[in-house]
Amino acid sequence: MAADATRVLSDPPLPLRVKLSALWVSLTFCYLYGDYFGLYKPGKLQHMLDGAGPMGPASQSSLLFVALLLVVPGLMAFLSLALPARIARWLNIGLALFYAAFVAITMPGAWWFYLAYSGIEIVLCAAIIWLAWRWPRKA
Repeated sequence: MAADATRVLSDPPLPLRVKLSALWVSLTFCYLYGDYFGLYKPGKLQHMLDGAGPMGPASQSSLLFVALLLVVPGLMAFLSLALPARIARWLNIGLALFYAAFVAITMPGAWWFYLAYSGIEIVLCAAIIWLAWRWPRKA
């Protein structure tokens, strides 16, 4: 029994693409939970029932825009694994920059829970950018 307690666990390195995919999954969960908890703000549900959307009046086009905005991080979890390296690298950098900027402009005046999620989302985007920027090159 004592021999098992002193054994060192193996910790193989994770491939870069797996790390990027996991970061996009984490970002997606933060978006989903942030939006979910936002429904608890007083008056939010009534505001929605009155026809307000996340970016002005609810319409097919505004909801399509929001749907596309939220589906991309989920798709990047797969695309980070599946796309050719050059395309995956630049998509990771470009989209993470876009999402970090988008989150930053939505922060002013937000409730504390949203600020916490937004801060975490920006850190996740920064990690995506950093990892993708440092994508290993062939010798």
